[in-house]
Amino acid sequence: MNHDRVLEAFRREAEALTAAMSELSQAEWDLPTRCTPWTVRDLLGHVTVVVDWLPGMLDAPAPSEAEVSAAEYYRPDDRFSPRTNRARIALAQDRAAKSADGAAFADDFTAVWRRVDRLCRAEPADRTVRTRHGDAMLLSEFLLTRVVEVAVHGLDLADALGREPWLTAQAGDAVLELLLGREQLATVDALGWSRPRFLRGATGREPWHGPEAARIEQLGLRWLALG
Repeated sequence: MNHDRVLEAFRREAEALTAAMSELSQAEWDLPTRCTPWTVRDLLGHVTVVVDWLPGMLDAPAPSEAEVSAAEYYRPDDRFSPRTNRARIALAQDRAAKSADGAAFADDFTAVWRRVDRLCRAEPADRTVRTRHGDAMLLSEFLLTRVVEVAVHGLDLADALGREPWLTAQAGDAVLELLLGREQLATVDALGWSRPRFLRGATGREPWHGPEAARIEQLGLRWLALG
């Protein structure tokens, strides 16, 4: 996916998440989410952690070539094993515990994503990085996985808070293209499904039944392994 387009989707979706989190009451930070055992605070901790991997990756030597795409990154191996998931849960909770004040925690996320945005915009389109799992990827492809994290967990947070989704058009289209390919975007629009509804179903958050499930199968959806 185009480097500049991914950067724009990341920036806009992160801005939308910042705006939503900045409005929360102290009680709302402790609401449960569908991502058990995380609360709203813990889930934002997870998003902050996974975005904050990028500065260290950019400081490290760049691989000679990319070997893994964004879709391949979400393959069902040890990165989504019970052991890795336990570590993922703990990292998020530790990050969330560092700030008792919700507004300060929202500011922490904002500072993290803005730094990442600034650093990534200074890199060339062919920049490669190595992930903590050892994957050699184009920066744009790894950043696309961060768009997935911010966008999909943004839906989780909106649902936990009982709010309308704030999913941006740029992020919604970017994730949809990852799941289906660019040529299928118009097909999804013709089916009359909103981006939030489609992404909930495509990530196992909302079941599809009968004719809907058959249509999705015909579209050739890429099912991502998610922790």
